[in-house]
Amino acid sequence: MNVFEKFQTVIILTAVGIGLLFGQLYFFEQYAGSFIVPFLLLMLYGLFLTIPLQHLKDAFKNRKFLNTSILINFFWTPLIAWGLGAVFLADHPALWIGFIMLMVTPCTDWYLMFTSIAKGNVPLSTSVLPINLILQVVLLPVYLFIFAGTIEPIPLSTIGESIVLVLIIPFTLAHVTRYALRKKERFLNEKLVPFFATAQIFFLSLAILAMFASQGKYLLNNLEVISILLLPVLLFFGINFIGAQSVGKALKFSYEDTVSLSLTIIARNSPVSLAIAVTAFPDQPLIALALVIGPLIELPILAIASQLLLLKRKTA
Repeated sequence: MNVFEKFQTVIILTAVGIGLLFGQLYFFEQYAGSFIVPFLLLMLYGLFLTIPLQHLKDAFKNRKFLNTSILINFFWTPLIAWGLGAVFLADHPALWIGFIMLMVTPCTDWYLMFTSIAKGNVPLSTSVLPINLILQVVLLPVYLFIFAGTIEPIPLSTIGESIVLVLIIPFTLAHVTRYALRKKERFLNEKLVPFFATAQIFFLSLAILAMFASQGKYLLNNLEVISILLLPVLLFFGINFIGAQSVGKALKFSYEDTVSLSLTIIARNSPVSLAIAVTAFPDQPLIALALVIGPLIELPILAIASQLLLLKRKTA
């Protein structure tokens, strides 16, 4: 874990603050929005570049873990996200959509860091990463159409355009890059991939800065969003954490594998959801705001969860 990963929450919060400050200036408010998607494209390109899909077969070596993870992440989680939204966010449809978008996308990066901290099975967690990435890219438009479509009508064409722009294009470019540099693996693995692995947090932060600058005045008038989202977000993580412990025990997983399951199904992938939200719903900043606030609550929860798991390991 490098210094930027350790302080990514601080970096993101700083980007939010600077964005809000710049948003009070007319020039930045008018033009910042045009920089959001380019920065997100760079971030997602870097994300896809750091994930070598040739290791997909590794995920199938532990079928019990893989099947359990897929069932919870892609069947149970969308249902619980929609249900919690129905209870707590029915009067705030934009936040409900943002909440669903956040919760249906499993994390593809920092959950590995917390798995390592909690002494979990990091290779096992790593093996399911490409599967989680592919399934969320494929299923996110389906979830949007099914769940978000029950809240507000969303044209399928809008979802399709967003998927192409911020997922398929960077995904394709990343793997074209890998193919083009297949004979220069040293440069790819020692220079290019490490650069983008570190730079992802900065591209994301620049996108967040631009988003808050473009909507700064509007968002400052809606700070109650944090208190509205806090309870459903906490309940989501709490329910999934307890569920993972129960499932791990029922299936006789080892401590290490149970840790991997727990953190795989509670950590979420806000960058992918944020990229879709910004392009699909440019006139509804509260959707994107939910996707920015979510990780600020999530990161402390993941830190606490990893310590609880370590405490369980010591007392077992």
